[in-house]
Amino acid sequence: MVKKPDKNKVRIKRHFRVRKKISGTPERPRLNVFRSLNHIYAQLIDDTAGATLVAASTLDAPLKASLKNGGNKEAAKAVGALIAARAVEKGFKRVVFDRGGYLYHGRVKELAEAAREAGLEF
Repeated sequence: MVKKPDKNKVRIKRHFRVRKKISGTPERPRLNVFRSLNHIYAQLIDDTAGATLVAASTLDAPLKASLKNGGNKEAAKAVGALIAARAVEKGFKRVVFDRGGYLYHGRVKELAEAAREAGLEF
């Protein structure tokens, strides 16, 4: 019997491969996406300082109250708009998108498109 590879291990390998090429700077931070079954998280990260500059997720109070389910496309859109609003408020307009090893499809795509519509450039 052939053992199937663990999907998350494969994703992490893919993420490390991408991370060799991209990194966030103070002028152009990295927009990182992490998704779980029930929630989606986004962070703006300055890799030179090793610091998170802005964060948003479906667990944030303004979103948690308004969302029925944190693991769907509507929730991802809301998180994308929220992270973009917080980033623009702090003065970040241009970012590098890091999909976290996930396919650019579904929730990850919705988050990215909502962030673009709300004013982020990547």
